[in-house]
Amino acid sequence: MKKHHKNKGNEPSQRQRRVGEQLRHILSETLQRGRFDSELLINKSNNIIVSEVSPSPDLKHARAYVMSINGENMEEIITALNDQSKIFQKDIARRSNLKFTPRVNFVTDNSFEKAQHIENILRNIHIPDDDSYEEI
Repeated sequence: MKKHHKNKGNEPSQRQRRVGEQLRHILSETLQRGRFDSELLINKSNNIIVSEVSPSPDLKHARAYVMSINGENMEEIITALNDQSKIFQKDIARRSNLKFTPRVNFVTDNSFEKAQHIENILRNIHIPDDDSYEEI
């Protein structure tokens, strides 16, 4: 009798992680080629980093987390990437072995900003010297 392991919480499955990494590579290479209709993407595609791709459990949708090296124009870049999503989808269909080509939605990756904020908070915490504690 086989045991089926249910996915705990919202953790992605091993297959989702593997597909996400494959998609990340394909999207990054598509950006490096820079063949877009958008002037903004033609000029900025080499400054865009795809940090993570998170596919849905059925692998029909994927959220791509991106950031700009210089952090500027992210709203415009996200809009342009989503407008050009068909180009990315064609490359995914050509270069992956997936049964369905996932629809990619690009979003801004704020994880580095959040990490920097936490680091700043931790850096500003004052820990008193051991001498300042009184014995009870």
